[in-house]
Amino acid sequence: MVNKESKLVPVLLSGGSGTRLWPMSRELMPKQFLPVAAAMSLFQLTVQRLNGLSALAPIVVCNQEHRFLVAEQLREISIQPQKIILEPTARNTAPAIALAALAAMQNDDDPILLVLPADHLLEDQQTFCATIANSMSLANKDYLVTFGVTMLQPETAYGYIQLGTHLTETPGYEVKAFVEKPDRARAQLFYASGDYVWNSGLFLFKASNYLTELKQWAPDILACCEKTFQNRHEDEDFVRMNANDFKNCRSDSIDYAVMEHTARSAVVPLTTPWSDVGSWASLWEAKVGEHDANANVKVGDVILEDVQNCYVHAEDRLVVALGINNCVVVETADAILVANKDKSQEIKTIVSKLKSLNREEILNHVMVKRPWGTYQVLMEGPNFKVKKIVVYPGAQLSLQSHEHRAEHWVVTAGIADVINGEQFIQLTANQSTYIPARAQHRLSNNTSQVLELIEVQTGNYLGEDDIKRYDDVYGRVGAESI
Repeated sequence: MVNKESKLVPVLLSGGSGTRLWPMSRELMPKQFLPVAAAMSLFQLTVQRLNGLSALAPIVVCNQEHRFLVAEQLREISIQPQKIILEPTARNTAPAIALAALAAMQNDDDPILLVLPADHLLEDQQTFCATIANSMSLANKDYLVTFGVTMLQPETAYGYIQLGTHLTETPGYEVKAFVEKPDRARAQLFYASGDYVWNSGLFLFKASNYLTELKQWAPDILACCEKTFQNRHEDEDFVRMNANDFKNCRSDSIDYAVMEHTARSAVVPLTTPWSDVGSWASLWEAKVGEHDANANVKVGDVILEDVQNCYVHAEDRLVVALGINNCVVVETADAILVANKDKSQEIKTIVSKLKSLNREEILNHVMVKRPWGTYQVLMEGPNFKVKKIVVYPGAQLSLQSHEHRAEHWVVTAGIADVINGEQFIQLTANQSTYIPARAQHRLSNNTSQVLELIEVQTGNYLGEDDIKRYDDVYGRVGAESI
């Protein structure tokens, strides 16, 4: 059981972009929000993992562009967070944890933080919870605790921790060394020695102890985070950090900024199957129980013939593979990846190339989620775009206008309440309205049924950034298009 004098606050770090799982993972829908390993997303699985602990509501740190994804996925599993801290720009884990520590200490003098990446797989929840509970004594003794996963094999994709002296009457060890991702030969030596564990990226420590160590080893990061937090703006569950302050913060990981320097570090072995789902190859490994007789993993409508050791994922259509070995094939509505499984760690280079070409495929899927519902581009060409729009019951879009495009809305199901310039119109199935460029307009669904419509855009520029908001229930006035 958790020490009654120490309140445990989970901190979920959800700022990653998951580029190595492209084309499923996109900038505005990264891997932690996708059901890549189960019916729930990795983010939701991480939250559910806390059920066996005596802990307070979690604090989530995420990219501001993902705020509605976080809020919706928490709502789906009936979790009310303490706070959702919005990072205006990514600055790695050391600043993110500092902001969470400052927020946690608002509600408690000095809680113990359990820091969890939101995009990992961890199979044995009972062992996980027992390990955390047994490690609370170390955190109460002012150690900064990290958790090392027992190695199953030599692995070059993970960092390592070398175990030092066993700490008397505790489950932990002193940290002898942190080791970067090794080559194959060094990984084999680490595995044979028995003195190393995989670096899981999980941490347990008092909020004050982390801030004290950060002040000693990275005072510039702490000073910037304190200023950023002081100038924050709170909006319901969202804590919006000052972008001008935070952009000046140095980007660094907790390992580099603190853990490799502090004399108060401890490592506790974690004996459960674990994966950071850092590549398609690691996802293939994590799905060992789902392998067929030829060591293949099949997801979706897939037919294989003379195929071995492959991960084949079909999202929108039939995928057939013949005579291949050790490959990854991932099909989505707008992109297909075919790669050697051994090269799956290098997919980020492909994403970088796509980014340099300004390809839309790195940002969004064909179906894009918004806080009010979804939209899907059905067809586009020079000066026109056709979308299917779905508006959830009780939801509404912002009051907005477009400088460069006109829109034609045709309702296919449900009832739409529409503001079009000076007019208020109610539309049902097979009814439509035309919205000229620059006209203020708004779409609302005030019923208990889903609203569906087709939107036809025409104009000389049809980008998602051609939008001016005048009023919005989701706090996006003057913000980006999401």
